[in-house]
Amino acid sequence: QVRLVESGGGSVQPGGSLRLSCAPSKIISSIYTMAWYRQAPGSERELIASIEARGRTMYADSVKGRFAISRDNAHNTVYLQMDSLKPEDTNVYYCKIEVSLNNGGTIVHYWGPGTQVIVSS
Repeated sequence: QVRLVESGGGSVQPGGSLRLSCAPSKIISSIYTMAWYRQAPGSERELIASIEARGRTMYADSVKGRFAISRDNAHNTVYLQMDSLKPEDTNVYYCKIEVSLNNGGTIVHYWGPGTQVIVSS
């Protein structure tokens, strides 16, 4: 079973920065889109950033200009650099990867366990 391992969460003051990382527990050769979501208690899970295999990115308006998603295909790793953090960014952050199986015949996705980000004075 493939597990996604997340790291980089924690507590920071407003205006601070964090860098989240996510990678599978074993090498996967055919990863399509990688993405980051966040979910606060009582709220729906929200897509905030994604990056395709060739590097094309998209961002939710709430984080555009402050967050940056990137990936290292050689190590199956996706990152989320978070700058100028605000209290409203406090959330549990989840990564997701899409994987091709059977020469593209099947697409599956895997979720990370979530990592807590707290922005507070």
